[in-house]
Amino acid sequence: MPNDTNRLDWVDMAKGLSIFLVVTMYCAASVGEDTGQAGFLHWTIAFAMPFRMPEFFLLSGLFLGQVIARPWKGFADRRVVHYLYFYVLWAVIHIVFKQALIGRDPTGAAGALAWAIIEPYGVLWFIYMLAVFGLVAKFLHETRAPHWGVLAIAAVLQMASIHTGSYLVDQFAEYFVYFYAGSVFAPQLFRLAGWAGDHVLPALGVLALWAVVNAVMVFSPGFRMDPVHIQMGWGALPGLHLIMALAGSAAICVGAALLARLPFMSWLRWLGSKSLVVYVAFVLPMGIARTILLRLGIEEVNTVSLLTMLVAIGAPLALWWMTQKLGLGKFLFERPAWAHLPGTARQPATTAVPAE
Repeated sequence: MPNDTNRLDWVDMAKGLSIFLVVTMYCAASVGEDTGQAGFLHWTIAFAMPFRMPEFFLLSGLFLGQVIARPWKGFADRRVVHYLYFYVLWAVIHIVFKQALIGRDPTGAAGALAWAIIEPYGVLWFIYMLAVFGLVAKFLHETRAPHWGVLAIAAVLQMASIHTGSYLVDQFAEYFVYFYAGSVFAPQLFRLAGWAGDHVLPALGVLALWAVVNAVMVFSPGFRMDPVHIQMGWGALPGLHLIMALAGSAAICVGAALLARLPFMSWLRWLGSKSLVVYVAFVLPMGIARTILLRLGIEEVNTVSLLTMLVAIGAPLALWWMTQKLGLGKFLFERPAWAHLPGTARQPATTAVPAE
């Protein structure tokens, strides 16, 4: 396994690629909905469809093995309460801002807040599911469930294309396999990243081959795209979708290991280290920027999409920087000591635990 510094470099680089793809997807879809047009960002997201969210969950499971054996309280504090804190905080901010203030519907906002306890809310569903996945993984560990058995069942759930009407149930069935695979295959993924860093030309060749195959699977017969929705071709077939998702996730690890060798790409590594900061806070500035640009008469879909994406990524980072400089509002991105389970906080009461 690579040393800690190299390991974190490529992992943060991969997280940077992940958050970039997630924000790009939401920007493309929202701008497409408002303008009725599809731009080049839609084609980027179409290419990434097989692996865009799977690799996010796979990366989140990479270090699960290092904490899964902790006592329940310590594990729950780090892998469940940690994410629920940011979910609850930002769900309240989103709902109050959009429904109570902008929509002037306090009753609807109250209902949405109550419903957000049961069902993941909006773009924050990812953080909600991380808490659920961590809880389930810990239970499976305590019951000594065999890894391959769990993976097999999780794979069947993914391939079953379950649609119950419950977002919690459906997203669990769709994505738990990737989170668990990230934990089970972590040693292999670290070795793969280490190999890529030491064998640049062969790694580039593997990436090129993967990119061709991935493109064929996405843009094959059956592919459809409109300003809001994208349908893959052969890559959407059960089983093949799972394989493409795992292959794309591995490709992200290889690409991240290669990018980590380039000093001028350190900005992407830094972005990855702040991925949760961006994830929880990008939606509101994205909506505001899109609305302002369109009202100014800027309607060219590629221009609006790019500018909206820059604001969506830059605004949360600017807000985080302000909290660090001013010392106010740090609770937005750092979990205060009071938000720990009793006896688990390592820091004094005046400090906080970062989101990442």
